[in-house]
Amino acid sequence: MMDKKVRDLINDQINKELYSAYLYLDFSVYYDEQGLDGFANWYMVQAQEERDHAMLFLKYLQNNGEKVTLEAVAKPEKTYASLMDPLKAGLEHEQYVTSLINDIYGAAYDVKDFRTMQFLDWFVKEQLEEEKNADDMIKKMELFGSDPKGLYSLDAEYAARIYTAPSLVLD
Repeated sequence: MMDKKVRDLINDQINKELYSAYLYLDFSVYYDEQGLDGFANWYMVQAQEERDHAMLFLKYLQNNGEKVTLEAVAKPEKTYASLMDPLKAGLEHEQYVTSLINDIYGAAYDVKDFRTMQFLDWFVKEQLEEEKNADDMIKKMELFGSDPKGLYSLDAEYAARIYTAPSLVLD
């Protein structure tokens, strides 16, 4: 049986991952409205990825015989005054998600829940990638975003992103 604190944190993480998907969907809609289909695509793919992360946590609880508790997903309340705003909000959000994963890992460590720690190892590595991608997008926008040709090129780069499901298998 899983420690109650660990189970509760994982249940909460399901909601946080679904919120992440909702937030990135909001970013996608914003960029679509700005005529930046590539940026919109990047965040649509990101939203799909976050939904899959939620499902991984959900399946992990189920595979361990634990109760899944779904909560309402909050509406993103962000407003964007510039093309840079969602990018900065994205990095800030990924840093927050990293802190949440670290909290679950710490709780699992405290009770010697090695199975959960091993499960979380993938998410720890994933968060490094997520933060780097978000930081890289900011740096590229700072370098090229004020030039129309540069922005066009970035948009084309982000349009090429395709969705690939996580390689973590739980069955």
